Amino acid sequence: MRWAEFAREAPELAALSRRLLEANSLAMLGTIRRDGSARISPCEVYFVQDDLLLGMMWQSKKAQDLVRDPRIVVHSAVSTKDNLDGDAKLYGRAVDVPDPALRSAYSDTLQAAIDWRPTEPYHLFALDVEQAGFIRFERDPIVMRWTPAGGVERLPHPDEDTASS
Repeated sequence: MRWAEFAREAPELAALSRRLLEANSLAMLGTIRRDGSARISPCEVYFVQDDLLLGMMWQSKKAQDLVRDPRIVVHSAVSTKDNLDGDAKLYGRAVDVPDPALRSAYSDTLQAAIDWRPTEPYHLFALDVEQAGFIRFERDPIVMRWTPAGGVERLPHPDEDTASS
């Protein structure tokens, strides 16, 4: 499901994930290479018209991976070892965005955010969320996951086991 529907299904998890992704507009993408092995790549991510959009240089390796096999994981960038804000993982499929109006809105968003506009051709994908997870340590520890079948679940935090030992 697209971001707007995911946010309706799992509002707290979506809000936590969105906050992290918007904080620096950078995520790590996991894709599947032609030989079946994993590829991890940085990518700027932006929310435009209630979609999580991933723009990529034309014919980049990560874009070629997604054209061939749309399965993807989007992981919020972690830049410190203590990672007090937590991290989010979104699993799903990359959906090509050919719609000129959405592509224009994406370009407008980049122009406003980083004073740059992509020029055609470039790849633009929307994330179709199939599963999600979030974990935060230290202050306000939390572990959550969401699947369409199971809905939102709060899970025992790993620190709870060590605190009782």
